[in-house]
Amino acid sequence: MKEFDIKELIESRRGENYDLHDKYMNKTLATVLKTIGFDKCYTHAKGAYLYDADGNAYLDFLTGYGVFGMGRNHPVIAKAIKDAIDMDLPNMVQLDCALLSGLLAERLVKLLNNRLTACFFCNSGTEANEGAIKFARAHTKKQRIIALSSGYHGLSYGSLSLTMSHHFQDGYGQMLPGAEKVSLGDLEALEAKLKEGDVAAFIFEPVQGKGVNFPHDDYFAKAQELCRKYGALFIADEVQTGLGRTGKMFAFQHWGLDPDIVTVAKALSGGYVPAAAFITTREIHQSSFSTLDRCVVHSTTFGRNNLAMVAGLATIDVLEKEGMVENCKKMGELFLQKLNALKEKHSFIKDVRGKGLMIAIEFQEPKGLGQKLAWKALKAANDSLFTQMVVTSMIDKHRILTQVASHGLDAIKILPPFIVTEKEVDTFVNALDDVLANAANVTGPLWKFGTRLVKASMENKKNRQ
Repeated sequence: MKEFDIKELIESRRGENYDLHDKYMNKTLATVLKTIGFDKCYTHAKGAYLYDADGNAYLDFLTGYGVFGMGRNHPVIAKAIKDAIDMDLPNMVQLDCALLSGLLAERLVKLLNNRLTACFFCNSGTEANEGAIKFARAHTKKQRIIALSSGYHGLSYGSLSLTMSHHFQDGYGQMLPGAEKVSLGDLEALEAKLKEGDVAAFIFEPVQGKGVNFPHDDYFAKAQELCRKYGALFIADEVQTGLGRTGKMFAFQHWGLDPDIVTVAKALSGGYVPAAAFITTREIHQSSFSTLDRCVVHSTTFGRNNLAMVAGLATIDVLEKEGMVENCKKMGELFLQKLNALKEKHSFIKDVRGKGLMIAIEFQEPKGLGQKLAWKALKAANDSLFTQMVVTSMIDKHRILTQVASHGLDAIKILPPFIVTEKEVDTFVNALDDVLANAANVTGPLWKFGTRLVKASMENKKNRQ
């Protein structure tokens, strides 16, 4: 029997991507990607770029929703994983205390450099947030969890219950009892809920993934004071912002905060092996692992696997030795400067905001009469069609991969890898300048594509009725 050959399998089936997904996986996603022009078949990737079979380079400003902070296929992380495989290490023995998970826990605790000294490893951001919910309830003996109405914490039931969006929640029945929301910036609403005395925790993203929103004042510091006052835990969801993305190792450090639990994922993986964690105080940790017979009361099969731990260790080493956090800050400031200059040039741009390399460009109804009419036609069909039109033009014309920032929000979001240089910044800014200049011509190809999107949106609405 012929030996399994993954290289031969990939080469022999290359290009079947969308047919396979249409037949055996999410055919709706395959249809959407074809409609918006994202049906590319990438063959390899390196650093800040993806490449197709013809050798065309695509600048990756989506980075797998923030997973590829170090860039794609970083050689140091790849070598560490290969070395670990070659060592034939014992893995996931389960009833043991493995070395690699202990080493990664030690590194994360040193990075935080505060009172959080106990780690739990899992596989994804939503799982880390689920654990944070459980541990908060176990420690406080309270049930309610307060989240921000514009936040996103994941799509498994507990974290979905705290993702206060009808788009994600509709159709899945009752959410987690005790999950409630307040608006970002509304301290009175937060205190009113905390005052009732049965709130286990307040969870927040320091910089929100959907829309890149964050307070410009001391809201978080005052929210932290209120949580301390009323006995609720203060949980920082750093799943997307953690490990340098915003120009600091952890985004809560922008406000000098002292959270009780911090959740991390995405960049911790190095882009190779799913890796996530939550870090908390020893006291909170022991509230769950309170007796000898409860030593595995919260557990996950793959959470401490060797390859994930190696990826995490190598990722932190690369972050520190290559100055990536500092580069996020420097390039983020350059981005905001150059994008704000575009704002003065194009009336389509309403706002540019961000921290480090987590940036949103929000659009608005333009000034020209013809442009206004075209804008209104798109909005009538679907709130996000103009933004999708921009995103599609960026990939089709300029080979730059970006995303719509959030459902119902006229904004694109960029999550460049931490390794970008001024060259990539200029490439993106010049491309966006060109796309918005073309948008000023309502008879041009950009709006013709917009008309196609309107038809597709109307057809979708018709099919759902």
